[in-house]
Amino acid sequence: MPLTRRDFATRSALAGAGVALAGSVGVLATAPGALAEELPDGAPDGSATGYGPLVPDPDGILALPAGFSYRIITRTGVTKLDSGESTPSNHDGTGTFEGHRGTTLLVNNHELKGPRTDWPHPVPLAEGLVYDPAAAGGCTVVEVAKDGSPVGERVGIAGTATNCAGGTTPWGTWLTCEETEDKAGDHGMTKDHGYVFEVDPHDLAAGRNPKPIKALGRYAHEAVVVDPRRGHLFLTEDAAGPNGLFYRWTPPHGFRHGHGRLRTLADDAGVLEAFKCFDSGGRFVDDLSRATKTGTVYGVDWVEVPDRDARTVSVRKQFKDGEVTRARKLEGLWWADGGAYVVSSYARAESPVPHDGQVWFYDPRRRTLTLKVLLGVNQDPSPSSQLRSSRGGPIEDGALDGPDNITVSPYGGLIIAEDGEGVQHLFGATDDGRTYPVARNELNIGTADKPEFSEFTGPVFSPDGRTLFANIQEPGIMLAITGPWKRQRRQR
Repeated sequence: MPLTRRDFATRSALAGAGVALAGSVGVLATAPGALAEELPDGAPDGSATGYGPLVPDPDGILALPAGFSYRIITRTGVTKLDSGESTPSNHDGTGTFEGHRGTTLLVNNHELKGPRTDWPHPVPLAEGLVYDPAAAGGCTVVEVAKDGSPVGERVGIAGTATNCAGGTTPWGTWLTCEETEDKAGDHGMTKDHGYVFEVDPHDLAAGRNPKPIKALGRYAHEAVVVDPRRGHLFLTEDAAGPNGLFYRWTPPHGFRHGHGRLRTLADDAGVLEAFKCFDSGGRFVDDLSRATKTGTVYGVDWVEVPDRDARTVSVRKQFKDGEVTRARKLEGLWWADGGAYVVSSYARAESPVPHDGQVWFYDPRRRTLTLKVLLGVNQDPSPSSQLRSSRGGPIEDGALDGPDNITVSPYGGLIIAEDGEGVQHLFGATDDGRTYPVARNELNIGTADKPEFSEFTGPVFSPDGRTLFANIQEPGIMLAITGPWKRQRRQR
């Protein structure tokens, strides 16, 4: 049922006045480069936030605050799977799960696009776990001992394409998302792609003969979260020409989530819808980049997708102007605080208003979308402008841009992975708006004259909250970060 203007006015007022809960982002627009209001005179500037400056790494991989350390868990071309092949490359979205006897299981996406012949280290075609033998991507399941040492790595699913992000489920599985629209015959593929698949890290046999969850649609999937109360799944689409959409899937009447249940769904089960936003005056909002101030609240309606399998026309192209709201590079999702945190990485000429990152919060109860973070356009993103000296010397960290994967920290606020221009970071933001650096990628995959630093992906804490796992996508390194984690004290 569509929201009335009166309903929306009441709900948006409540959303705008809401107090940030522990673990939520609150007023994160104080991040470097953010478009934020001036702090009142005498207000704390947050300069003491976090764990101090990042210390350069003599090994040239990861700069961390003093007292913190990292351990390499997997590295493409160096570590091997239990079956003997190299760890696949291009690490992306990651989920953590409790294993046996204090171990941690991680499901790690490998964002490998197109045919296997294009990649030196594709995901091996493990017997019984292959969807399309022509595709290079998939997931591996990594086991880490209680003391932090790597135990092993095995294939979770293979023969999928461009496995970007995904999401964990309340019943302990991983949903891996294909960020592609390739059909059988495109780029050597033998099956259609652009689906979501389920991986059970505890029981790989449950995923034998992989079956796409076609009810969730075929498009350039990025991430997915599950509403544990209502059973909805929310999904992002990373696409342009036109910009992508934010989706909601409603299960069919009587359906109950659980292990293996998604595999039983008919291809047209439930209802897949795209969002449509409007402002407090009832005016339609065509693109999320229209929001130029944190705290902006939009009402949300949902419009059914005509052909979710995109047999002839891409899902996002099935809607005419004025029917749905769009956004460029809809990326990370995380469920917390009773709703979904949603990332739009940036907007440029294809969007009405440019920016270098937004984080929104969708409240399903109020059916409102609130802008929590807005990063202004980085005017000088080149790595050379941010580097004071070469490896081992101090580094000038420039403005943040291009937020991508996100996770809610057990110590409050968010941890955000940067996939922007220039030097790449993991950074945190407290629930009262202070920001602090967590890590900086120092692995230069370019040259001394033209340095290049790969994005961070898949930040996620271990189930006990003691270890932050994250990846450097290229060449493919999974890292475990430990140290004196603590909840940041609220400034007075």
